[in-house]
Amino acid sequence: MSTVLTRPPEAPAAVKPSPALPSAERQKGGKRSYAAHQAARAGWKSLAVVLFLALWEVGPLHLASPSTRVFLPPLHEVLAAGGRLVEAGQLQSHLQASLTRSVSGFGIAVVSAVVLGLLIAWYGWLNSFLNPLLELFRNTATLALLPVFTLLLGIGEESKITIVAYAAFFPVLLNTIAGVRTVDPLLIRAAKSLGLNSFRLFQKVILPSAVPTIFTGIRMAGTSSILVLIAAEMVGAKAGLGYLIVNSQMSFLIPDMYAGILTVSVLGLAVNALLVTLERHFSRWRTAVGSSS
Repeated sequence: MSTVLTRPPEAPAAVKPSPALPSAERQKGGKRSYAAHQAARAGWKSLAVVLFLALWEVGPLHLASPSTRVFLPPLHEVLAAGGRLVEAGQLQSHLQASLTRSVSGFGIAVVSAVVLGLLIAWYGWLNSFLNPLLELFRNTATLALLPVFTLLLGIGEESKITIVAYAAFFPVLLNTIAGVRTVDPLLIRAAKSLGLNSFRLFQKVILPSAVPTIFTGIRMAGTSSILVLIAAEMVGAKAGLGYLIVNSQMSFLIPDMYAGILTVSVLGLAVNALLVTLERHFSRWRTAVGSSS
């Protein structure tokens, strides 16, 4: 009986791993590409603003008539006028007066509107009772009530703070009601089944879910508070950005007037950026849930 010898199968040749970049170099390249991407996005977003400022500078100098340039000075003259106002301390004092009034009225409106909005959205009988009155005042233009506030409260700080609070109240109120009503009913049922009382339910479920919608109203209210305040300061005030604008216009200090307008625009952008940052801070749980899924 013969035996057949078989050769054992040869082991496959080992594949040499391709040389890889060191981890430090890979991270460095990733950071560079991310930074370049962010820079490109920022450049694209700011392109329209840069073109507008360039047109503001070139237009009055080369495209407009000399008579038009008197009422529309180029950008460098406006910036120079703003620099003079800063050196004299006038711009800072006017800005401080406007910020004090705006922050006071805005804070009163946010606190009262959020509390009332939560109650109205949670209790149906309160909604049916107050809704007609709220609709009446909501559809009344804020500036139409400026003479009323001035007659009742005078031309001091009270009337300006009150009209700012009135203008900022309704955007926050309506968005708070909408935010509470759009909370997922399954979350509310689950929280109740776990034994959460009303306070804990508001704290753990209602408020976190309604925060994005509430902050939408807060951002709208922040813009409205600044615009209404500027209009109120134009009518009766001795300090503030609105007073600076109208007084410069009446004194024929046109570059100073545009410097005040530009300050109002920058202030509005700063307020919106601050509110967006606060919204992201209070909505971090949404980002965490989305990244974990």
